[in-house]
Amino acid sequence: MKKSQLSCFIFILVLTLCFFNSWGALSSILDNTASSEDFIGCLQSNSNNGTSISQLVFTPINSSFLSIWQERVNNLRFIKPSTPKPSVIVTPVDETQIQTALYCTKKHGYEIRIRSGGHDFEGLSSSAAVPFVMLDLFKMKSIDVDVGYKTAWVQAGALLGELYYSISQKTNTLYFPAGICPTVGVGGYMSGGGYGNLVRKYGTAADNVVDVRFMDVNGNILDRKSMGEDLFWALRGGGASSFGIVLAWKLRLVPVPEIVTYFKVNITLEENATDIFYKYQFVAPNIDRDLLIRVGMVSENIGNTSKKTIRMLFEGLYLGKIDALLPLLDKNFPELKVRRELCEEMTMVQSSLVLGEQGFTSSTPTEVLANQSAIVRLWNYKDKSDYVRTQIPKNGLRKIWRKMFENDGSEVMVTYPFGGKMEEYSDTATPYPHRAGVLYQVLKGVNLGDQTSDTTPVSLRRIDWVRGFDKFLEPYVSKNPREAYLNYIDLDLGVGSETYEEASVWGERYWKRDNFKKLIRIKAEVDPENFFRHPQSIPVFSTPLSSL
Repeated sequence: MKKSQLSCFIFILVLTLCFFNSWGALSSILDNTASSEDFIGCLQSNSNNGTSISQLVFTPINSSFLSIWQERVNNLRFIKPSTPKPSVIVTPVDETQIQTALYCTKKHGYEIRIRSGGHDFEGLSSSAAVPFVMLDLFKMKSIDVDVGYKTAWVQAGALLGELYYSISQKTNTLYFPAGICPTVGVGGYMSGGGYGNLVRKYGTAADNVVDVRFMDVNGNILDRKSMGEDLFWALRGGGASSFGIVLAWKLRLVPVPEIVTYFKVNITLEENATDIFYKYQFVAPNIDRDLLIRVGMVSENIGNTSKKTIRMLFEGLYLGKIDALLPLLDKNFPELKVRRELCEEMTMVQSSLVLGEQGFTSSTPTEVLANQSAIVRLWNYKDKSDYVRTQIPKNGLRKIWRKMFENDGSEVMVTYPFGGKMEEYSDTATPYPHRAGVLYQVLKGVNLGDQTSDTTPVSLRRIDWVRGFDKFLEPYVSKNPREAYLNYIDLDLGVGSETYEEASVWGERYWKRDNFKKLIRIKAEVDPENFFRHPQSIPVFSTPLSSL
């Protein structure tokens, strides 16, 4: 049972439209609120095709509104009646409709939220405490793979699984270095940096973005050349939703072998897991960059007893065949005891099936990656992130295990090693600063899936535990600042942004000081009125940053 839970969580790192007929059918919407009536009228009067616009707009009185809103809320803990929902959902099919929606949103005083995959950890793309328009880009998902130039243009509403499948239909020797969860949206993923199973070989996803189509606050459509290098820098790791709307990314595809190797090994404390993980901290960031080994950990009872242990799942992806992998591990990490029968050779796209941990195997048809309805939403967690720069000693690991034993078994911790290519980038190459010197990234969380909401006594106890666990880990993780990953956005870090001192509490954890200050300067230039905002967006101050 615990092995299943662990696999499901790693998937996380790894986790309907049937209404409208004509503009005449939209007349019932006008009974909603004055503001939404004005907004819809604005869309109609500024559109070249009113009937087309009417089929793309949803308000709470529409029978399909709730299902459309829920469809891409991928963290299930936010699907509840109390979650603040949009005043209007707009589902554009082309860029001119986005321009119209942006104009009308500004004109009628709404805030805006932009959703592609809907995987944000705090539900910010789907909810807000103020009246807002949700721009849902799921209909804008074209993917144009150019094998000859080793690039792909991908619209922001496409999902990673759709990207992987599209590449695989053209070639088995190119891929894109992104994450494991197939339902993550391309639009937001790149804008937070984006790491995955090729991070040690090719860096982050943002490192492999070569161009972008982007809409600024005035509705202008820009590319890398017309926007300039500063804004292009900011969009690749600085959170694009603070600056405008990404329409499409141009991605550099990277070479991969036709055959890669996957393996997994389960180990408990009784099987020397503490010593093995201690050794892992030295090996995983420094071994051949063709190999990445991630580890997931949960606590569990031993048999039917009350005694607890830690189970670790080591999963590896090697860019090569078994015959090359085994000698590499025998030399560098014999303690892991990887044997031939624990390994499987497959194509890169098949590894995305297996590592996505949906219960898929290498024999599952790869089309499932492009079929969102075939992907089960399992994500119902409160999560937090960290980076480790110094190996945790064995006595520290044992303290961590004991702390995990204090919870009820709903917790999980996952480590992703860095090193390799990541050592070659400076902290300021993109806004994503977690580069040289990072041994591995840590994601820890608690599963709330067996609770009716995240406010039940059990849920509150689990959330309190993970917050306490986060504080407990402070001596063992990065310092000055303690780093956090933007794509695992965490409002517990703070939301104040009236002053730099307030904003720096969370901003420097995501970006470090130099990058954060540069992002603030760019924000002041491209969105001086702070239209694009959310609780942890790049702030705009009334006085220049240089005088603060």
